[in-house]
Amino acid sequence: MENQTNEKAEVNMHEEMRRAFALLSGKWKLEIMWLLHQRIYRFGELRKAIPGVTQHMLTAQLRELERDGLVSRTVFAEVPPRVEYEITQKARGLGPTMEALTAWWNEYGKSVPVKANPRGRKPVNNGRP
Repeated sequence: MENQTNEKAEVNMHEEMRRAFALLSGKWKLEIMWLLHQRIYRFGELRKAIPGVTQHMLTAQLRELERDGLVSRTVFAEVPPRVEYEITQKARGLGPTMEALTAWWNEYGKSVPVKANPRGRKPVNNGRP
């Protein structure tokens, strides 16, 4: 009789990490998560805090993060309606990753070349050159 292995019981970490990366892939998701890791934001605040993001793209990225259980959206019954976004408890588990990225950036960030011309909405300069 041959040795049989239960392939379903074996975890393929490469595939699992691909699933994890997919949750945060997207041009703006990491930046959104970084901001929401700091505090709760309203939609307009997020849009202003992320130069280059369009309203359409921010909405799409927030919906995906909400669908994946990383962001919660709270609508307050006020006139006009107020909507707030915050990270979920599941997303708070990424805190050590955010802290590690901050430490890495503090050590190596100055050696990374600055990229010019982000795509999307241009940052507002309030009439300044």
